[in-house]
Amino acid sequence: MSFYTSLCSSLIFPLHEVLKKHSTVRVRRDMERSQWWSPQQIRQAQLKTLRLFLSDVQAHVPYYRQLFAELGLDVAQIELSELSRLPLLTKAEIRQHLPEMSADDAEGLARFNTGGSSGEPLIFYIGRRRVSHDVAAKWRATRWWGVDIGDPEAVIWGSPIELGAQDKIRLLRDKLLRTHLIPAFEMSAEKVDGFIRQLQQIRPKMLFGYPSALAHIAGRAEQTGVRLDDLGVKVAFVTSERLYDHQREKIESVFGCPVANGYGGRDAGFIAHQCPHGGMHITAEDIIVEIVDKDGKPLPNGELGEIVVTHLATRDFPFIRYRTGDMGILSEKMCGCGRGLPLLEELQGRTTDFVVALDGTVLHGLALIYVLRDLEGVEAFKITQESLEKTTVQIVKSASYRDEAEQKIVAEFKKRLGQAVTVNIEYTDYIPKERSGKFRYVISHVKP
Repeated sequence: MSFYTSLCSSLIFPLHEVLKKHSTVRVRRDMERSQWWSPQQIRQAQLKTLRLFLSDVQAHVPYYRQLFAELGLDVAQIELSELSRLPLLTKAEIRQHLPEMSADDAEGLARFNTGGSSGEPLIFYIGRRRVSHDVAAKWRATRWWGVDIGDPEAVIWGSPIELGAQDKIRLLRDKLLRTHLIPAFEMSAEKVDGFIRQLQQIRPKMLFGYPSALAHIAGRAEQTGVRLDDLGVKVAFVTSERLYDHQREKIESVFGCPVANGYGGRDAGFIAHQCPHGGMHITAEDIIVEIVDKDGKPLPNGELGEIVVTHLATRDFPFIRYRTGDMGILSEKMCGCGRGLPLLEELQGRTTDFVVALDGTVLHGLALIYVLRDLEGVEAFKITQESLEKTTVQIVKSASYRDEAEQKIVAEFKKRLGQAVTVNIEYTDYIPKERSGKFRYVISHVKP
Protein backbone atom coordinates (compact mmCIF):
# COMPACT_ATOMS: atom_id res chain seq x y z
CA MET A 1 0.00 0.00 0.00
CA SER A 2 1.37 3.41 -0.98
CA PHE A 3 1.80 6.17 1.58
CA TYR A 4 -0.96 8.22 -0.05
CA THR A 5 -3.39 5.29 -0.08
CA SER A 6 -2.65 4.68 3.60
CA LEU A 7 -3.26 8.36 4.31
CA CYS A 8 -6.61 8.26 2.51
CA SER A 9 -7.89 5.06 4.12
CA SER A 10 -6.72 5.87 7.64
CA LEU A 11 -7.22 9.65 7.81
CA ILE A 12 -8.83 11.49 4.89
CA PHE A 13 -11.81 9.19 4.30
CA PRO A 14 -12.48 8.56 8.02
CA LEU A 15 -12.46 12.34 8.58
CA HIS A 16 -14.88 12.74 5.67
CA GLU A 17 -17.23 10.19 7.26
CA VAL A 18 -17.04 11.82 10.70
CA LEU A 19 -17.98 15.18 9.18
CA LYS A 20 -20.99 13.50 7.57
CA LYS A 21 -21.92 11.91 10.91
CA HIS A 22 -21.38 8.40 9.53
CA SER A 23 -20.12 5.43 11.54
CA THR A 24 -18.53 3.74 8.52
CA VAL A 25 -15.06 3.17 9.99
CA ARG A 26 -16.33 1.45 13.13
CA VAL A 27 -18.81 -0.66 11.18
CA ARG A 28 -16.14 -1.79 8.71
CA ARG A 29 -13.80 -2.79 11.54
CA ASP A 30 -16.61 -4.75 13.20
CA MET A 31 -17.41 -6.47 9.90
CA GLU A 32 -13.80 -7.46 9.37
CA ARG A 33 -13.97 -9.31 12.70
CA SER A 34 -17.42 -10.86 12.26
CA GLN A 35 -16.70 -12.20 8.76
CA TRP A 36 -14.49 -14.89 10.40
CA TRP A 37 -17.19 -16.05 12.82
CA SER A 38 -18.75 -19.47 12.31
CA PRO A 39 -22.08 -19.66 10.43
CA GLN A 40 -23.81 -20.42 13.74
CA GLN A 41 -22.30 -17.35 15.41
CA ILE A 42 -23.37 -15.19 12.48
CA ARG A 43 -26.94 -16.52 12.63
CA GLN A 44 -27.08 -15.84 16.38
CA ALA A 45 -25.87 -12.28 15.80
CA GLN A 46 -28.41 -11.87 12.99
CA LEU A 47 -31.24 -12.97 15.28
CA LYS A 48 -30.20 -10.54 18.01
CA THR A 49 -29.94 -7.67 15.51
CA LEU A 50 -33.26 -8.62 13.88
CA ARG A 51 -35.14 -8.50 17.18
CA LEU A 52 -33.67 -5.12 18.11
CA PHE A 53 -34.33 -3.79 14.60
CA LEU A 54 -37.98 -4.90 14.48
CA SER A 55 -38.62 -3.61 18.00
CA ASP A 56 -37.17 -0.22 17.01
CA VAL A 57 -39.24 -0.19 13.81
CA GLN A 58 -42.38 -1.13 15.74
CA ALA A 59 -41.86 1.82 18.08
CA HIS A 60 -41.14 4.45 15.45
CA VAL A 61 -42.50 3.52 12.00
CA PRO A 62 -46.30 3.98 11.66
CA TYR A 63 -46.72 1.53 8.77
CA TYR A 64 -45.02 -1.34 10.60
CA ARG A 65 -46.53 -0.48 13.99
CA GLN A 66 -49.96 -1.11 12.51
CA LEU A 67 -48.84 -4.16 10.52
CA PHE A 68 -47.23 -5.88 13.51
CA ALA A 69 -50.34 -5.20 15.59
CA GLU A 70 -52.60 -6.72 12.94
CA LEU A 71 -50.39 -9.82 12.79
CA GLY A 72 -50.19 -10.11 16.59
CA LEU A 73 -46.43 -10.50 16.22
CA ASP A 74 -44.14 -10.35 19.26
CA VAL A 75 -41.11 -9.00 17.40
CA ALA A 76 -38.93 -8.99 20.53
CA GLN A 77 -39.10 -12.82 20.58
CA ILE A 78 -39.23 -13.55 16.86
CA GLU A 79 -37.12 -16.38 15.39
CA LEU A 80 -35.38 -16.20 12.02
CA SER A 81 -37.73 -18.89 10.74
CA GLU A 82 -40.73 -16.72 11.66
CA LEU A 83 -39.69 -13.80 9.48
CA SER A 84 -41.78 -15.33 6.69
CA ARG A 85 -44.91 -14.48 8.71
CA LEU A 86 -44.45 -10.92 7.53
CA PRO A 87 -45.83 -10.03 4.09
CA LEU A 88 -43.44 -9.33 1.22
CA LEU A 89 -42.68 -5.67 0.59
CA THR A 90 -43.14 -4.51 -3.00
CA LYS A 91 -42.42 -1.29 -4.83
CA ALA A 92 -46.17 -0.76 -5.17
CA GLU A 93 -46.61 -1.09 -1.38
CA ILE A 94 -43.88 1.47 -0.73
CA ARG A 95 -45.39 3.92 -3.22
CA GLN A 96 -48.84 3.50 -1.68
CA HIS A 97 -47.68 4.01 1.93
CA LEU A 98 -44.68 6.29 1.45
CA PRO A 99 -45.63 8.88 4.14
CA GLU A 100 -46.03 6.16 6.81
CA MET A 101 -42.81 4.30 5.94
CA SER A 102 -40.38 6.71 7.62
CA ALA A 103 -39.50 6.60 11.33
CA ASP A 104 -41.10 9.42 13.32
CA ASP A 105 -37.69 10.35 14.80
CA ALA A 106 -35.64 9.98 11.61
CA GLU A 107 -33.01 12.65 10.99
CA GLY A 108 -30.98 13.41 7.89
CA LEU A 109 -33.04 11.29 5.53
CA ALA A 110 -31.88 11.54 1.90
CA ARG A 111 -34.30 11.06 -0.98
CA PHE A 112 -33.35 8.40 -3.52
CA ASN A 113 -34.96 6.75 -6.48
CA THR A 114 -34.29 3.73 -8.63
CA GLY A 115 -33.73 4.16 -12.34
CA GLY A 116 -36.77 2.14 -13.28
CA SER A 117 -35.02 -0.37 -15.57
CA SER A 118 -37.57 -2.95 -14.37
CA GLY A 119 -40.40 -0.63 -15.43
CA GLU A 120 -41.14 0.30 -11.82
CA PRO A 121 -39.21 3.41 -10.71
CA LEU A 122 -39.32 3.92 -6.96
CA ILE A 123 -38.87 6.87 -4.59
CA PHE A 124 -37.62 6.04 -1.10
CA TYR A 125 -35.42 7.43 1.69
CA ILE A 126 -32.13 6.42 3.24
CA GLY A 127 -30.79 7.39 6.67
CA ARG A 128 -27.20 7.84 7.85
CA ARG A 129 -27.05 4.46 9.56
CA ARG A 130 -27.85 2.62 6.38
CA VAL A 131 -25.37 4.67 4.34
CA SER A 132 -22.65 3.90 6.88
CA HIS A 133 -23.35 0.17 6.76
CA ASP A 134 -23.57 -0.05 2.97
CA VAL A 135 -20.33 1.89 2.49
CA ALA A 136 -18.62 -0.22 5.16
CA ALA A 137 -19.71 -3.46 3.47
CA LYS A 138 -18.39 -2.29 0.12
CA TRP A 139 -15.15 -1.09 1.74
CA ARG A 140 -14.61 -4.46 3.40
CA ALA A 141 -15.15 -6.30 0.10
CA THR A 142 -12.75 -3.95 -1.69
CA ARG A 143 -10.01 -4.82 0.80
CA TRP A 144 -10.47 -8.55 0.11
CA TRP A 145 -8.76 -7.91 -3.22
CA GLY A 146 -5.71 -6.06 -1.91
CA VAL A 147 -6.91 -2.58 -2.86
CA ASP A 148 -8.15 0.18 -0.60
CA ILE A 149 -9.74 3.61 -0.54
CA GLY A 150 -7.14 5.99 -1.96
CA ASP A 151 -5.86 3.63 -4.64
CA PRO A 152 -6.51 5.14 -8.10
CA GLU A 153 -9.96 4.00 -9.20
CA ALA A 154 -11.82 4.40 -12.49
CA VAL A 155 -15.60 4.26 -12.15
CA ILE A 156 -17.19 3.40 -15.50
CA TRP A 157 -20.74 4.42 -14.82
CA GLY A 158 -23.71 5.18 -16.99
CA SER A 159 -26.54 6.16 -14.70
CA PRO A 160 -27.69 9.76 -15.07
CA ILE A 161 -28.74 9.63 -11.40
CA GLU A 162 -25.15 9.33 -10.21
CA LEU A 163 -23.82 11.72 -12.82
CA GLY A 164 -26.38 14.36 -11.94
CA ALA A 165 -25.43 14.20 -8.25
CA GLN A 166 -21.96 15.61 -8.79
CA ASP A 167 -21.24 18.82 -6.92
CA LYS A 168 -18.12 20.74 -5.88
CA ILE A 169 -17.72 18.94 -2.54
CA ARG A 170 -18.12 15.52 -4.10
CA LEU A 171 -15.72 16.38 -6.91
CA LEU A 172 -13.15 17.50 -4.35
CA ARG A 173 -13.63 14.30 -2.36
CA ASP A 174 -13.20 12.17 -5.48
CA LYS A 175 -10.04 14.06 -6.37
CA LEU A 176 -8.56 13.54 -2.89
CA LEU A 177 -9.47 9.84 -2.93
CA ARG A 178 -8.25 9.44 -6.54
CA THR A 179 -11.63 8.31 -7.82
CA HIS A 180 -12.14 9.11 -11.50
CA LEU A 181 -15.69 9.02 -12.85
CA ILE A 182 -16.00 8.13 -16.53
CA PRO A 183 -19.59 8.81 -17.71
CA ALA A 184 -20.10 5.89 -20.08
CA PHE A 185 -23.78 6.42 -20.88
CA GLU A 186 -23.00 6.84 -24.56
CA MET A 187 -20.76 4.10 -25.98
CA SER A 188 -20.01 5.18 -29.56
CA ALA A 189 -16.65 4.12 -31.00
CA GLU A 190 -15.33 7.67 -30.67
CA LYS A 191 -16.45 7.94 -27.03
CA VAL A 192 -14.99 4.55 -26.11
CA ASP A 193 -11.65 5.47 -27.68
CA GLY A 194 -11.68 8.51 -25.40
CA PHE A 195 -12.42 6.32 -22.35
CA ILE A 196 -9.46 4.11 -23.25
CA ARG A 197 -7.18 7.15 -23.40
CA GLN A 198 -8.46 8.26 -19.99
CA LEU A 199 -7.71 4.85 -18.51
CA GLN A 200 -4.19 5.01 -19.91
CA GLN A 201 -3.69 8.36 -18.20
CA ILE A 202 -5.28 7.34 -14.88
CA ARG A 203 -3.57 3.92 -14.63
CA PRO A 204 -6.14 2.76 -12.06
CA LYS A 205 -5.47 0.06 -9.51
CA MET A 206 -9.15 -0.90 -9.65
CA LEU A 207 -12.08 -0.57 -12.03
CA PHE A 208 -15.72 -0.32 -11.04
CA GLY A 209 -18.73 -0.38 -13.32
CA TYR A 210 -21.37 -2.22 -15.30
CA PRO A 211 -20.04 -5.48 -16.80
CA SER A 212 -21.51 -4.55 -20.18
CA ALA A 213 -19.63 -1.22 -20.19
CA LEU A 214 -16.30 -2.71 -19.11
CA ALA A 215 -16.64 -5.58 -21.60
CA HIS A 216 -17.47 -3.11 -24.38
CA ILE A 217 -14.40 -1.01 -23.61
CA ALA A 218 -12.27 -4.15 -23.47
CA GLY A 219 -13.67 -5.31 -26.80
CA ARG A 220 -12.93 -1.96 -28.43
CA ALA A 221 -9.35 -1.97 -27.10
CA GLU A 222 -8.87 -5.48 -28.47
CA GLN A 223 -10.36 -4.48 -31.82
CA THR A 224 -8.08 -1.45 -32.16
CA GLY A 225 -4.97 -3.23 -30.88
CA VAL A 226 -4.60 -1.16 -27.70
CA ARG A 227 -3.01 -2.91 -24.72
CA LEU A 228 -4.66 -2.39 -21.34
CA ASP A 229 -3.07 -5.26 -19.45
CA ASP A 230 -0.04 -3.08 -18.64
CA LEU A 231 -1.95 -0.43 -16.66
CA GLY A 232 -1.49 -2.19 -13.33
CA VAL A 233 -5.20 -2.90 -12.70
CA LYS A 234 -5.46 -5.37 -9.81
CA VAL A 235 -9.22 -6.04 -9.94
CA ALA A 236 -12.36 -5.06 -11.86
CA PHE A 237 -15.46 -4.76 -9.67
CA VAL A 238 -18.72 -5.20 -11.60
CA THR A 239 -22.28 -4.70 -10.41
CA SER A 240 -25.87 -3.70 -11.30
CA GLU A 241 -26.20 -6.16 -14.21
CA ARG A 242 -25.93 -9.90 -14.64
CA LEU A 243 -22.30 -10.83 -15.30
CA TYR A 244 -22.06 -13.25 -18.24
CA ASP A 245 -19.15 -15.64 -18.67
CA HIS A 246 -18.12 -14.11 -21.97
CA GLN A 247 -17.99 -10.65 -20.34
CA ARG A 248 -15.83 -11.92 -17.48
CA GLU A 249 -13.46 -13.61 -19.96
CA LYS A 250 -13.18 -10.48 -22.10
CA ILE A 251 -12.50 -8.13 -19.16
CA GLU A 252 -9.99 -10.45 -17.54
CA SER A 253 -8.18 -11.07 -20.82
CA VAL A 254 -7.87 -7.45 -21.94
CA PHE A 255 -7.21 -5.79 -18.56
CA GLY A 256 -5.13 -8.68 -17.23
CA CYS A 257 -6.92 -8.75 -13.89
CA PRO A 258 -9.59 -10.79 -12.07
CA VAL A 259 -13.23 -9.74 -12.12
CA ALA A 260 -15.07 -9.49 -8.78
CA ASN A 261 -18.83 -9.72 -9.09
CA GLY A 262 -20.96 -7.65 -6.73
CA TYR A 263 -24.70 -7.75 -6.11
CA GLY A 264 -26.87 -5.05 -4.66
CA GLY A 265 -28.96 -2.06 -5.51
CA ARG A 266 -29.77 1.47 -4.54
CA ASP A 267 -32.96 0.16 -2.95
CA ALA A 268 -31.95 -3.23 -1.52
CA GLY A 269 -28.44 -2.30 -0.34
CA PHE A 270 -25.04 -3.98 -0.66
CA ILE A 271 -26.19 -7.61 -0.64
CA ALA A 272 -23.24 -9.78 -1.67
CA HIS A 273 -19.74 -9.65 -3.09
CA GLN A 274 -17.34 -12.16 -4.55
CA CYS A 275 -14.09 -12.93 -2.75
CA PRO A 276 -10.84 -14.06 -4.43
CA HIS A 277 -11.81 -17.71 -3.75
CA GLY A 278 -14.95 -17.25 -5.86
CA GLY A 279 -17.63 -17.24 -3.16
CA MET A 280 -20.45 -14.68 -3.38
CA HIS A 281 -20.60 -13.70 0.31
CA ILE A 282 -23.79 -12.17 1.65
CA THR A 283 -23.40 -9.15 3.94
CA ALA A 284 -25.09 -11.17 6.68
CA GLU A 285 -24.32 -8.67 9.48
CA ASP A 286 -26.81 -6.32 7.80
CA ILE A 287 -28.87 -8.34 5.37
CA ILE A 288 -31.04 -11.45 5.66
CA VAL A 289 -31.61 -13.08 2.28
CA GLU A 290 -34.55 -15.37 1.55
CA ILE A 291 -35.35 -17.22 -1.66
CA VAL A 292 -39.09 -17.44 -2.37
CA ASP A 293 -41.25 -19.13 -5.01
CA LYS A 294 -43.75 -17.39 -7.29
CA ASP A 295 -46.31 -17.39 -4.46
CA GLY A 296 -43.86 -15.79 -2.01
CA LYS A 297 -43.21 -18.94 0.02
CA PRO A 298 -39.61 -19.51 1.25
CA LEU A 299 -37.59 -22.14 -0.59
CA PRO A 300 -34.80 -24.30 0.87
CA ASN A 301 -31.15 -23.77 -0.01
CA GLY A 302 -30.28 -25.10 -3.42
CA GLU A 303 -33.56 -24.12 -5.12
CA LEU A 304 -34.01 -21.25 -7.56
CA GLY A 305 -36.40 -18.46 -6.66
CA GLU A 306 -36.79 -14.72 -6.21
CA ILE A 307 -34.36 -12.97 -3.87
CA VAL A 308 -36.03 -11.21 -0.93
CA VAL A 309 -33.97 -9.10 1.49
CA THR A 310 -34.40 -7.66 4.96
CA HIS A 311 -31.90 -4.86 5.54
CA LEU A 312 -31.21 -4.59 9.27
CA ALA A 313 -29.68 -1.10 9.06
CA THR A 314 -32.77 0.59 7.59
CA ARG A 315 -34.69 1.57 10.74
CA ASP A 316 -35.29 5.10 9.41
CA PHE A 317 -37.02 3.76 6.29
CA PRO A 318 -37.31 -0.03 6.65
CA PHE A 319 -36.80 -2.56 3.89
CA ILE A 320 -38.28 -5.74 5.38
CA ARG A 321 -38.75 -8.80 3.15
CA TYR A 322 -38.29 -6.58 0.11
CA ARG A 323 -38.82 -8.20 -3.30
CA THR A 324 -35.78 -7.46 -5.45
CA GLY A 325 -37.15 -8.98 -8.66
CA ASP A 326 -33.87 -10.90 -9.00
CA MET A 327 -33.49 -14.66 -9.16
CA GLY A 328 -30.93 -16.68 -7.25
CA ILE A 329 -29.99 -19.77 -5.25
CA LEU A 330 -28.67 -19.90 -1.68
CA SER A 331 -25.85 -22.32 -0.84
CA GLU A 332 -25.14 -24.42 2.23
CA LYS A 333 -21.43 -24.65 1.36
CA MET A 334 -18.55 -22.91 3.09
CA CYS A 335 -16.18 -20.84 0.96
CA GLY A 336 -12.54 -21.89 0.75
CA CYS A 337 -11.52 -18.47 2.13
CA GLY A 338 -12.76 -19.52 5.58
CA ARG A 339 -15.29 -16.72 6.06
CA GLY A 340 -18.48 -17.80 7.78
CA LEU A 341 -20.67 -15.45 5.73
CA PRO A 342 -23.43 -17.31 3.83
CA LEU A 343 -23.12 -17.71 0.07
CA LEU A 344 -25.24 -17.02 -2.97
CA GLU A 345 -24.62 -20.10 -5.08
CA GLU A 346 -26.07 -18.52 -8.20
CA LEU A 347 -27.31 -15.12 -9.24
CA GLN A 348 -29.39 -15.46 -12.37
CA GLY A 349 -30.60 -11.97 -13.09
CA ARG A 350 -34.01 -10.39 -12.97
CA THR A 351 -37.28 -12.25 -13.36
CA THR A 352 -37.60 -10.39 -16.69
CA ASP A 353 -34.31 -11.99 -17.85
CA PHE A 354 -36.24 -15.25 -18.25
CA VAL A 355 -38.38 -16.11 -21.27
CA VAL A 356 -41.38 -18.41 -21.49
CA ALA A 357 -41.88 -20.89 -24.32
CA LEU A 358 -45.27 -21.35 -25.93
CA ASP A 359 -45.80 -24.57 -23.94
CA GLY A 360 -45.11 -22.75 -20.65
CA THR A 361 -41.51 -23.88 -20.21
CA VAL A 362 -39.42 -21.21 -18.46
CA LEU A 363 -36.01 -20.63 -20.05
CA HIS A 364 -33.16 -18.42 -18.98
CA GLY A 365 -32.41 -15.70 -21.49
CA LEU A 366 -29.03 -17.32 -22.10
CA ALA A 367 -30.84 -19.94 -24.21
CA LEU A 368 -31.46 -17.17 -26.76
CA ILE A 369 -28.38 -15.07 -26.08
CA TYR A 370 -26.04 -17.88 -27.13
CA VAL A 371 -27.71 -18.11 -30.52
CA LEU A 372 -26.82 -14.50 -31.32
CA ARG A 373 -23.55 -14.20 -29.48
CA ASP A 374 -21.85 -16.89 -31.58
CA LEU A 375 -22.94 -15.46 -34.94
CA GLU A 376 -20.37 -13.66 -37.04
CA GLY A 377 -21.23 -10.06 -37.86
CA VAL A 378 -23.52 -9.44 -34.88
CA GLU A 379 -22.02 -6.44 -33.05
CA ALA A 380 -24.87 -5.88 -30.62
CA PHE A 381 -28.33 -7.25 -29.98
CA LYS A 382 -31.38 -7.06 -27.75
CA ILE A 383 -34.16 -9.61 -27.37
CA THR A 384 -37.66 -8.55 -26.31
CA GLN A 385 -40.34 -11.15 -25.69
CA GLU A 386 -43.47 -9.12 -26.40
CA SER A 387 -45.87 -12.00 -25.69
CA LEU A 388 -45.95 -15.78 -25.79
CA GLU A 389 -46.62 -15.54 -29.52
CA LYS A 390 -44.15 -12.80 -30.51
CA THR A 391 -40.46 -12.07 -29.89
CA THR A 392 -38.49 -9.17 -31.40
CA VAL A 393 -34.74 -9.24 -31.98
CA GLN A 394 -32.83 -6.00 -32.57
CA ILE A 395 -29.44 -6.41 -34.23
CA VAL A 396 -26.55 -4.08 -34.98
CA LYS A 397 -24.69 -5.83 -37.80
CA SER A 398 -21.22 -5.38 -39.24
CA ALA A 399 -19.94 -5.91 -42.78
CA SER A 400 -19.28 -9.61 -42.06
CA TYR A 401 -22.94 -10.31 -41.25
CA ARG A 402 -24.48 -12.81 -43.66
CA ASP A 403 -28.09 -12.82 -44.81
CA GLU A 404 -28.49 -16.53 -44.03
CA ALA A 405 -27.86 -15.72 -40.37
CA GLU A 406 -31.42 -14.38 -40.18
CA GLN A 407 -32.85 -17.78 -41.10
CA LYS A 408 -30.69 -19.45 -38.47
CA ILE A 409 -31.81 -17.02 -35.76
CA VAL A 410 -35.49 -17.57 -36.54
CA ALA A 411 -35.07 -21.34 -36.68
CA GLU A 412 -33.13 -21.55 -33.40
CA PHE A 413 -35.54 -19.23 -31.59
CA LYS A 414 -38.54 -21.24 -32.80
CA LYS A 415 -36.80 -24.43 -31.68
CA ARG A 416 -36.63 -23.02 -28.13
CA LEU A 417 -39.82 -20.96 -27.93
CA GLY A 418 -42.16 -22.95 -30.17
CA GLN A 419 -42.66 -23.32 -33.89
CA ALA A 420 -45.80 -21.13 -33.88
CA VAL A 421 -43.97 -18.16 -32.34
CA THR A 422 -43.40 -15.14 -34.59
CA VAL A 423 -39.77 -13.96 -34.50
CA ASN A 424 -39.29 -10.44 -35.87
CA ILE A 425 -35.78 -9.25 -36.64
CA GLU A 426 -35.07 -5.54 -36.78
CA TYR A 427 -31.76 -4.04 -37.90
CA THR A 428 -30.58 -0.81 -36.34
CA ASP A 429 -27.43 1.29 -36.08
CA TYR A 430 -27.62 1.65 -32.32
CA ILE A 431 -29.33 -0.06 -29.38
CA PRO A 432 -29.86 2.37 -26.47
CA LYS A 433 -29.40 1.42 -22.84
CA GLU A 434 -32.09 1.55 -20.21
CA ARG A 435 -32.83 4.89 -18.55
CA SER A 436 -30.72 3.70 -15.60
CA GLY A 437 -27.67 3.40 -17.86
CA LYS A 438 -27.68 -0.40 -17.68
CA PHE A 439 -27.78 -2.64 -20.71
CA ARG A 440 -30.09 -5.64 -20.81
CA TYR A 441 -29.75 -8.32 -23.44
CA VAL A 442 -33.15 -9.86 -22.72
CA ILE A 443 -36.44 -8.35 -21.61
CA SER A 444 -39.57 -10.46 -21.28
CA HIS A 445 -43.06 -9.08 -20.82
CA VAL A 446 -44.35 -12.58 -20.08
CA LYS A 447 -44.41 -13.56 -16.42
CA PRO A 448 -42.67 -16.92 -15.76
